[in-house]
Amino acid sequence: MTLVAGVDSSTQSCKVVVREAESGRLVREGRAGHPDGTEVSPSHWWTALQAAISDAGGLDDVAAVSVAGQQHGMVCLDEDGDVVRDALLWNDTRSAGAAAALTEELGAAEWATRIGLVPVASFTITKLRWLAEHEPDNAKRTAAVCLPHDWLTWRLRGSRDLSDLVTDRSDASGTGYFDSVTNSYVPDLLSLALGRADVVLPRVLGPSESVDGFGPGAGDNAAAILGVGAGSEVLVSLGTSGVVTAVSDVRAEDPSGIVAGFADATGRYLPLACTLNAARVLDATARMLGVDLATLSSLALSAKPGAEGIVMVPYLEGERTPNLPDATGALHGLTLVNATPANIARAAVEGMLCGLAVGLDALASQGADVGGVRLVGGAAVSPAVREIAPTVFGVPVTVPAPGEYVADGAARQAAWTLTGGTTPPSWTGSESLRYEAAAVPSIRARYTEAAQRYLTR
Repeated sequence: MTLVAGVDSSTQSCKVVVREAESGRLVREGRAGHPDGTEVSPSHWWTALQAAISDAGGLDDVAAVSVAGQQHGMVCLDEDGDVVRDALLWNDTRSAGAAAALTEELGAAEWATRIGLVPVASFTITKLRWLAEHEPDNAKRTAAVCLPHDWLTWRLRGSRDLSDLVTDRSDASGTGYFDSVTNSYVPDLLSLALGRADVVLPRVLGPSESVDGFGPGAGDNAAAILGVGAGSEVLVSLGTSGVVTAVSDVRAEDPSGIVAGFADATGRYLPLACTLNAARVLDATARMLGVDLATLSSLALSAKPGAEGIVMVPYLEGERTPNLPDATGALHGLTLVNATPANIARAAVEGMLCGLAVGLDALASQGADVGGVRLVGGAAVSPAVREIAPTVFGVPVTVPAPGEYVADGAARQAAWTLTGGTTPPSWTGSESLRYEAAAVPSIRARYTEAAQRYLTR
């Protein structure tokens, strides 16, 4: 029996799964937590990875390993391979000003045409501009720039040589200085951000290529697509962030910046819209109401669709779609009659889903087939989220059994490195639940009206 391992080094934790290479059967798994924050020492990822590997029974018997991780995080290394400063994560918005400046310098249309992206605070390139402007000494010390999963793969290989850094095109496509059509870095864009282009960047491996028994890895969203087997459905992931994505044969080029033209982990493309506010909207609302998440779900389902006119715009951590990094959340439509816990709970669920529906509309405008949605992520376990989602999205929703989809996708990629070929191995997925309900257009209409106030200030 040949075993492979997949790693998901996410914002909140590290997960490791060990699976049979041929069938995908889960053999064992482990996990360990990451510290909170938007600025983290990579050493915490390494410590958590070691703990998760131990919890999963070790990797001595596995034939291949692949590491997936949170996208965009800026890891700067000096010429000795030491970390220059704590990594700025995707959800660190201090580089919002840098993003605006970079966009203005070239123009949104030029960015979209050249790399499929328009700079926002999440992308690595904006963090490098921030570093050059605010920490010039650290920028000068930087000899290599890599991403979280690149750094972990490098550490697992036991290397200190910067030339041994490797990545994959899915994660490279989210840096802001990589062209996923030509599959090459764009030095002048890197120089525009950092002031120079003479830093080492990870070598981009092919989808099934490996080095020293390690696969190329992937960005978390690309790995999730591999792990969940979404097929032609649009994948909506409700984790720390909310993600709407689908596999495409053509790179998206959206000058509005709502849809990012990322690459996937198989050689194709991954148009993606992301919100900063997803599962934690429910966490915050439950805390505000003094209930647990199960009770919040029950309250939401006890209220009528539309929450009797209450609308939550859940920009609790700013927002990326639309690009409003300094925005805050708001409740609209409160009256003496409708101000009940049930309506507020319903408004929270509907507001979170409406924010993702904006992403669905944007993907459709880029040619994606939005005929069905596959719903995953921490918030997808909520009965209220599952049942309300079709009323907001207006299409059937399927929910696969809970799993570590990102780590599973990395494991599937690891198995692919053993077999080669043009496509990853076919693993049989678990049964999915299907939810259908009539759309309630008034929910989206009221949300759009409330959210529009942020764009007209």
